[in-house]
Amino acid sequence: MYKLVALDMDGTLLNSQKEISVRTKQAIKDAREQGVHVVLASGRPLEGMADYLAQLGMTSNDDYVLSYNASLVQRVESKEIIRKQTMKGSDAKNIASLGHDLGVFVHAFSPTRGLITPQNNTYTQHESTINGVEVTEIDFAELDNDEEIIKVMMVADPEVLSAAIAQLPKSLYQQYTIVQSAPFFLELLNPKSNKGAGVAMLAEHLGIAASEVICMGDAGNDHHMIKYAGLGVAMGNATEDTKALANHITDTNDNDGVALVIEEFILKK
Repeated sequence: MYKLVALDMDGTLLNSQKEISVRTKQAIKDAREQGVHVVLASGRPLEGMADYLAQLGMTSNDDYVLSYNASLVQRVESKEIIRKQTMKGSDAKNIASLGHDLGVFVHAFSPTRGLITPQNNTYTQHESTINGVEVTEIDFAELDNDEEIIKVMMVADPEVLSAAIAQLPKSLYQQYTIVQSAPFFLELLNPKSNKGAGVAMLAEHLGIAASEVICMGDAGNDHHMIKYAGLGVAMGNATEDTKALANHITDTNDNDGVALVIEEFILKK
């Protein structure tokens, strides 16, 4: 019945040690051997997924990823982009100015400059480390208004970021897709970009109906795809608002929650 499984990474596929368990690897392998497409859908860039894709054997040109919260949908091997919804330098400037006023740090991903920030900080460094990409400090005033920017993030201590979110202008939610991917990460994307739209596009590309799709996640940036899927799954460790959207709640990311869903709904164990 199910032909496509889209998996968030941090807090979902990966356990607290940022590892994929043996049981989860086996379940994914068995599902793929039955012809089921399995894709990673993450806020990370492709570089930050590469090691995990290799562990799962999902490195061919018939494998896909949704990177940067589906701002890009790409083939893995060639990195060919089959869907792109990005932003501009003018967006990064405006968001950085707002971030400064709200007392949070800002960083962004550029296809040419990589991970950029006006001021390096603990959370931008964390982004750098988990994705294996270098940080470049740059005054966002130097960005061309029409320069392509993939996504922009506000980052700060959770309590500081929560206070900033409460003060965001309502108009900002019309300008961008705004999702929280971690207590210290708020992501601002092209308004047409979210994991749900990315999975829907990929499913159409593969000739798969929404009813044949399983999506699993744990946080706000997973909401669009959980609502889209025929079976939307929240992890046991998911936020309460994520659980409220799901058709099914599985065990936590530390207790093979992903494997349990694949075993029950695809492998029929």
